[in-house]
Amino acid sequence: MNLIKPERLKVGDTIGVLATSGAYTGNKDSILQAVNYFEKRGYNIVLSENIFCKDRYLAGNDEKRVEELHKFFTNDHIKAIICLRGGYGAIRLINKIDYTIIRNNPKIFCGYSDVTALNAMFLKRAGLITFSGPMILSDFAKETCNVYTSQEFFSALTSDSLSYRIDKIYRKGDAKGIFWGGNLSTLVSLCGQDFIPDEKFIFFTEDLNEPVYKIDKMFQQLINIEKFSKNIQALVLGDFIGLDNDNWFEDLIDEIGDKLKIPVVKKNGITHLSRKITIPYGAETILENEKLTFL
Repeated sequence: MNLIKPERLKVGDTIGVLATSGAYTGNKDSILQAVNYFEKRGYNIVLSENIFCKDRYLAGNDEKRVEELHKFFTNDHIKAIICLRGGYGAIRLINKIDYTIIRNNPKIFCGYSDVTALNAMFLKRAGLITFSGPMILSDFAKETCNVYTSQEFFSALTSDSLSYRIDKIYRKGDAKGIFWGGNLSTLVSLCGQDFIPDEKFIFFTEDLNEPVYKIDKMFQQLINIEKFSKNIQALVLGDFIGLDNDNWFEDLIDEIGDKLKIPVVKKNGITHLSRKITIPYGAETILENEKLTFL
């Protein structure tokens, strides 16, 4: 598939804030803080109509969330879309989305956690390179946005090239492929769909408050898929927060690297924590000389 790179973000562009997943339960002041944050940097902000909708634990019913997603992609004035929050709900949309709309109207799309489902399916069905990075409520709707996270976000969305030093090596080696993965528990919820890239890929992943045996199970779910084991070229670990046993996790990661015979490294900032990097999801990537380079 020919992969599509969205145009870079420019000062003066309009950014859409889209609620794809969980309902927003706070007060409007937090959203206004985020709007003010971007406006002070020279961007215009548009909020999706369902920002304050609540259907049980979702930001409106599936039909409304898909309608707003389609509307944002077809709106020529909106140059970038940042998701409001994760939680749960994106997987309910994946077979309701018209991916020709995504393919014919490529633009920046950014989110992580539950939004991994959309990152993965936009890449698979539309060929769109998106961004795994900060969202409005977790990162920008705060009195003080993490300076590092903000710098990395705007650097990734405005630059033509990007590179990061590796923070830890579990198993040495070089690799190349598209950068693909995301939140592990969300990704394995796609099993049963055609979601794994046909291209060779460097797999990145992270998760939150999962015991090691569940992390083991989720990795095995993926490894048991022939296309995954055939196409994975390297494993890049983000943060696995709230582990019940660090030693078991280290043993598991060593086992996976030896079993697949691939380089295994860690990159800080791929995380649910406040200090995040923003990475192009699906971009051609080289792992070499202890550095990740996105082309």
